Parts: sequence; structure tokens; C-alpha cells
Amino acid sequence: MDAAHHWIHDSVTDSGERPVAPFGAAGPAVTANVDRRTVRRRLVAAIAAICLTSAADAQDASKLPVQLGNQLEDSAEFIFKSSADSLAWERARLTAVQAPGLKVVVSLRDRRVVVMRGAETVRSVKAAVASGMTIEYGGRSWTFRTPRGRHTVLRKIVKPVWTPPDWVYAEAAMQHNLELARLRPERPVRVDSEQRLVVRNGHAGLLNTKTKSFSPLPTEEHIVFNDTLYIPPYGTANRKVAGELGYYALDLGDGYLIHGTTDPQSVGRAVTHGCIRLSDRDIAWLHQYIPTGTAVHIY
Repeated sequence: MDAAHHWIHDSVTDSGERPVAPFGAAGPAVTANVDRRTVRRRLVAAIAAICLTSAADAQDASKLPVQLGNQLEDSAEFIFKSSADSLAWERARLTAVQAPGLKVVVSLRDRRVVVMRGAETVRSVKAAVASGMTIEYGGRSWTFRTPRGRHTVLRKIVKPVWTPPDWVYAEAAMQHNLELARLRPERPVRVDSEQRLVVRNGHAGLLNTKTKSFSPLPTEEHIVFNDTLYIPPYGTANRKVAGELGYYALDLGDGYLIHGTTDPQSVGRAVTHGCIRLSDRDIAWLHQYIPTGTAVHIY
């Protein structure tokens, strides 16, 4: 991921913004009538973008440019959890190999996305896949996996906007030793003697109880006050992140995407939270040549 910083805003003087520390260092908590501190949100994208495109964008599969070579190869580094896991993988692999017609095959073992027409390889590229990591916070747990099986390209998206799921905020709270709470539109949060954290017209912000003025908070930053990170409500501008998923995405349903990245060096590694991440060039190719309705086989 590209470099990012924490930004500090003085809630009294509103003196502007300045970088404080590189992402990953937890900042001090906010005290009443002093500062409000937010943690810069530049996390690797993972789940959920919503956008519709027309099926008329689909290209004629017979006109796909062909990239020779780079056939699928097994990797000895892949470790199965059990014999049942191994059998499930083999069933998914056979289904992918035997499927007729135009298809996208994702090998989690090889960390590659391969476009095939029957048994012919059209294009083969490196991909980032799920890390397999599990995080636990507040009695909940999330395991980041890319699901095996047959999927379908439901939509092709231009400029996808990411709606961060709850685990994004749990992960940030863990990294910065913060409490975690939900910001609810019907429940203002007391920040200090004069300010309340509220939701107005789809934006989270600070309401001055004396002047009744409302100041929206930056949408690209986490909301942190008094050692607590607040999860913004779905649908608010503070829960929409543009640019993190690259310029194009293919929607496979259930929150899983094949998308671009702001971190090209991550491609080819097991580092995502479930999505399949490609270089900007490769996702642009898929967006241009893979029609809506194409089968995507993951194993």
C-alpha cells in the first residue's frame, strides 16, 4: 500500500492539517476541549463494492487476445488442513479444468488468475489472494478466505467504491489499542462539554451544543475520540472509500470481487481479506474482455 499518515485537526483553532506519524503508529487519545484525533484509513481493500453496469459492455469471447504459455502449475507450498479439505480442493480443481467455454480460473495455490477457452489458456496473470488470517475482537471473529467453487461475474464495475465491513474497524481498533463502538444516528456521543458526535445528512460530524453549528468529519479518516473508535453507520459518507479497489472490479457476489489495487507489490501474495487482487493492467484487461455472466472457478 502507498504511504499514508495520521492527520491531526485542532478542534479549537481549526488550524489545518499536518502529517503526524506514518500509518501503524497509534496516536494519543483526545481529551476534552483539546484535540480530536482521527486515524488515517488507508487499509487494503477487501470486501463489498456496489455499482451496476450494463450487460451490453460484454465483449465477444471469440475476439479475446491470446497470451501464450504460463499454464497452471501446482505449488508445493500449499498446505491442506485435512483430507476433506484436500478432496474439496481436488473437486473444485476438476470442475474448473473440465468446464467448457470461456471461463476465469483462479488458482489459490498458484496465486494466479487464468482466462481459458475450454482447455486453451488465453491469459495467465499473478494475483493476490486471501491471507487465511483470523482476527478476534469483542467476542466476534473473522477468517479471511477466498471461497472455492463456481462463481459468476455478476457485474462489471468502473471506479468501485468500497463499503468497509465491521472487521476493518475491529482490526484498526486492535492495532491502535482502542475501544470499539457503533455510532448511531439516534444517539449523540458526548465528546466534551461543548461537542457531540452526531450524524447529520449522511455525514458524521461534531455538533457544538452552544452555537448549534455542525462540522462534518473527514470521510477518509477513522473516527476516534477519547480512546474509542466509532463505526459509522452504513450509507453515510464516512463508510464509503473511493480508490482503494483500483479503477475496475468484477463482482462475484457475496461481497467478493476481482479488483485492482493501490499496492501493486502485494500481487502474487496471500495478503487479502478474501477478494482477488490484480495489477491495474490485468484487471483492465479482464474488465474489457470478460463478459458479465462468465463463470469463475476458484480452487
